[in-house]
Amino acid sequence: MTFNGMQRTNLTTLDLSNSGLSVIENGSFVWFKNLQTLNLENNNIAHLFSRSLDGLNNVNYLNLRNSVNKKIDDFAFQSLKHLKCLIMDENTFPEITPKTFTGLENLKNLSLSKCTITLGSKRIITNKTFSSLANSPLQFLNLTRTKITNIQPGAFSWLGELKTLDLEVNEISQELTGHEFQGLSSIETIFLSYNNHLTLTSESFTFVPGLRKLRLRKVGCSNLDISPSPFHLLKNLTILDLGNNNIANMREDLFDGLDHLEILDMQHNNLARFWKHANPGGPVLFLEGLQNLHLLDLESNGFDEIPGKAFHGLSELRSLNLGSNNLNLLPEFIFNDLTSLTYLFLEKNLITSVEKEVFGTVFTNLKELDMGSNPFDCTCDSIAWFVNWLKKNKTYVRGLNQYLCNTPPKYHRAVMELFDTSPCDNAPFLLLYIVSTTVTVLLIFVVFLIHFLGWRIKYLWNVSVNRVLGFREIDRSQQQFDYDAYIIHAKRDKNWVFKNFITLEKHNEDNEPIIRFCLEERDFEAGISEFEAIVDSINRSRKTIFVITNHLLKDPWCRRFKVHHAIQQAIEQSRDSIILIFRDDIPDYKLNNALYLRRAMFKSRCILEWPAQKERVIAFYQQLKSALKSSSRIQ
Repeated sequence: MTFNGMQRTNLTTLDLSNSGLSVIENGSFVWFKNLQTLNLENNNIAHLFSRSLDGLNNVNYLNLRNSVNKKIDDFAFQSLKHLKCLIMDENTFPEITPKTFTGLENLKNLSLSKCTITLGSKRIITNKTFSSLANSPLQFLNLTRTKITNIQPGAFSWLGELKTLDLEVNEISQELTGHEFQGLSSIETIFLSYNNHLTLTSESFTFVPGLRKLRLRKVGCSNLDISPSPFHLLKNLTILDLGNNNIANMREDLFDGLDHLEILDMQHNNLARFWKHANPGGPVLFLEGLQNLHLLDLESNGFDEIPGKAFHGLSELRSLNLGSNNLNLLPEFIFNDLTSLTYLFLEKNLITSVEKEVFGTVFTNLKELDMGSNPFDCTCDSIAWFVNWLKKNKTYVRGLNQYLCNTPPKYHRAVMELFDTSPCDNAPFLLLYIVSTTVTVLLIFVVFLIHFLGWRIKYLWNVSVNRVLGFREIDRSQQQFDYDAYIIHAKRDKNWVFKNFITLEKHNEDNEPIIRFCLEERDFEAGISEFEAIVDSINRSRKTIFVITNHLLKDPWCRRFKVHHAIQQAIEQSRDSIILIFRDDIPDYKLNNALYLRRAMFKSRCILEWPAQKERVIAFYQQLKSALKSSSRIQ
C-alpha cells in the first residue's frame, strides 16, 4: 500500500480495516500529518517495517487487531509520539523485544490479547519484555489469552504509572512471591482469573498495597491457610474474586483489615465445614469486619448450616447469593443485620419453610428474590406467611410460577402460590373463602400476565397515566448528557455500526462533536467492568438506539441485560428515549419473542428502517437526526 503522489490532507480519521492489505511501504502515511485515528484491523500485513508508520505524528488511536502475521521491526512505532491507544490483539509475531515499543511517549492503553508473548521458545514475561515502554505513561495493559506460562521478577518494573493489568485466561503456573509485581507503584487493578495454578503466599502482593480490584477466579489456589493472609496489606481493596478455586482451607482472619471491601465473590468453593457447629473450635466467622461489603456471592459451596452470627455487622450488604447449596433450616433472625439488602438468592437449596421469624425483616426492602427449586412444605406452619406476603409485596420474585410444593402428598407438584391460607386463619365464613379463592385466581392471572408480557405492561401503564393525568417529565437539558445516544447492537454488527454512525459525528469550529454516539469499543473507560460501563453509558446518554437485526435477537448479552436495562430506565424515568433502527425485516412476533417489544409501543418517529437503496441513506440520516433531537418527555 502506498499513497505516493498525494497532496497533504486534513483527514483526521482513516479506516482501512478489512482491506486485504499485505504490505505497508515506508513513508506510506507521510501525507497524513493531521490523522488522529487509524484503523488497520483485519488485514494480512506480513511485515511491519521500522518506517512503515512514518508521518503519523499526530495519531492518538491505532488499531492493528488481526493484521500483522509475521514480523514487527524494532522502532516500528517510533514516529507515533502522540499515540495514546494501541490495539494489537490477535496478531502473530515472534516476540516483543526491548525496542518494539520505543518512541511511544504518550501511550496509555496497550492491548495484546490473543498474541503470542515469547522469549525464544518460552512463553514468559521477563524484566526486558516491556522495557521499551519505560518512558510511556501506560495505564492499561491487556495480556489476556496470550498463553503466558510464567511471570519473572520485575516483569512490569518499567510500568510505574500502570493502573490496570489484565492477565486473565492464560497458562500461568507458579508461586506468586510478590516480586512479579515489583515497580507497579500506581496499580489499582490486577486480573489473574482463569490461569493454570497460582500458589499464594503472605508476600504475593507486597509491592502493590494500593490495589483496589483483584480477580483470582479459577486459578487453583485451594489452600489459603496462610498467616499472615495474602491480602493483609491490601487495605484499599474494594473487589476480590476468589470464585471457582475449590477452597477448602483458610484462616478466620483471611479478610482481616479489608475495611473497604465492597464485592466478595467466593462461589463454587468448598467452604461448608467452616460454618458447621461441629467444626473443631466452632463455626468460623470469616466475614467479620467487612462492614462495607455490598455484594457477597457464596453460591455452590455445599453449605448445609449457617451460624446465627454469620452475617453479623453486614449492614451495608445489598446483594447476597446463597444459591445451589444444601440449606434447609435457617436460624431465626439470621438476616436481621442485613438492613440494606435488596437482592436475595436462595434458589436450588433444600428449604421447606419460609417463616416470618427468619425472613420477616429481610423481606422488607427486597427488590428481587429467587427461592425457586426448593422442596416447599405446603402447610400452614411452613408457608402460610410466605404466601400471604407474596400477595401483598412489590418485590420481583423470579420464576414464581415454578415454586412448587413437595409435601404433603396432596399438594405435591402444585404451584405453591395456589395454597389456600384461609383455613390457617380459621376463617369461618364461606364468603371469605370465595373472596380468597377469587383473589388467588386473579393473582395467578396477574402472575402469568406479568411473566409473559413482562415490562411492557409497566411501560404502557406509565405512558397511559402520564398522558391521561398530564404528568410530564422535567426533561434534562442536552448539556447534562455526555452523549446523544448509546447504541445497543449485536457483536456481529459492530463493523456495520462503526461504518454507518461515526460519519454522523460531525464537528463544530472548536472540533467538538455536534452529534456524539456512545460506542462500547471506543468509549468505554479502561479498567471498568463491562457491566458497570453499560449502566453508566446508558445513564449518560439522552437517547438509546437499538440496531434491530437477527444477530441482536440471538445475542444473549444484549437480550438479557443491555436491552432490559435500557427499557427499565425508560420505564423508571417515564422517558420516551428509545429509537429502533431495523436493519433486517423482522416481524413483530419475532421481536416480541426475543425482546418483548412491539412496534406499537413506540412513536412512529422513533421507528426507522435502514434503506435498501443507497440513494435513500441521506434521507434516513435526516430522520435519525430528527429522532435524536426530539424531546424525551412523554407527550
